[in-house]
Amino acid sequence: MTSTLHFAPAWTGMVEVDDTALAVTDTGGSGTPVVYLNGSYADQSHWRRVIADLGPGYRHITFDERARGKSRTAGDYSFEACLRDLDAVLTARGVERPILVGWSYGALIAVHWAARNPHRTLGAVSVDGAYPTDPIDDATRIQVRGLFRRLSPIFPIARRLGMAARMSAAQHAEINLELIDLCSPAALNPVLDRVSVPTRYVMASGGNLGADAKTMEKLRADLTPVLARNPHISVHARVPSNHSKILRKDSPAVADAIRGLTTTHDQQAA
Repeated sequence: MTSTLHFAPAWTGMVEVDDTALAVTDTGGSGTPVVYLNGSYADQSHWRRVIADLGPGYRHITFDERARGKSRTAGDYSFEACLRDLDAVLTARGVERPILVGWSYGALIAVHWAARNPHRTLGAVSVDGAYPTDPIDDATRIQVRGLFRRLSPIFPIARRLGMAARMSAAQHAEINLELIDLCSPAALNPVLDRVSVPTRYVMASGGNLGADAKTMEKLRADLTPVLARNPHISVHARVPSNHSKILRKDSPAVADAIRGLTTTHDQQAA
């Protein structure tokens, strides 16, 4: 199935879904549509460098998840709700087969969507996310919840930087814990094995706010068996910046991965 591109006008507004509404920005145009999926508590502002690197030849669509950025709060912040949000944005903007680009939590949304909807996905780019992760025990869960309680005083400042949601500490923690569960090998490996569209990983180096460098390097290495099993998935680049700074410092590598998927599609359609 090939995609038919048509000219779409630029648009900024709210898309209603369930009991909430999402802030969406669509640059319009007739280029290949690229939909950007944010990190756990991030907003769409983090993609501006990638979008600038790609330029106006693409149709760029960004949106804030529930209670992030300019989107409204909701009664459900689950991962399945995030998938419904993506569906609502694609439907509202009339997008049929985009390239999905996700950072961190957004990478998991991208690969799940691609695995479930290959006929609706041109390709996917995982920006340092969607790695198989060892399960955690109850003691670690208690530690995670305690960490978010301790961090809650800085949430108002973090929100202004696009790095926290309008949620309680407990809600922040549950999103993180659900992400860990969804990335367990038993949960994630079957999803990655079902991916049948071109999917490229852009890997960071070092650690992040929630895991040290040693832990993150193990997660990235644990992707190797998946790469051996599924020829649709490959590593596009390994960049020097860490997980938190990859979109700011290595946006050209992400943009290049998107261009590569576009070229692959054009060659297959020719």
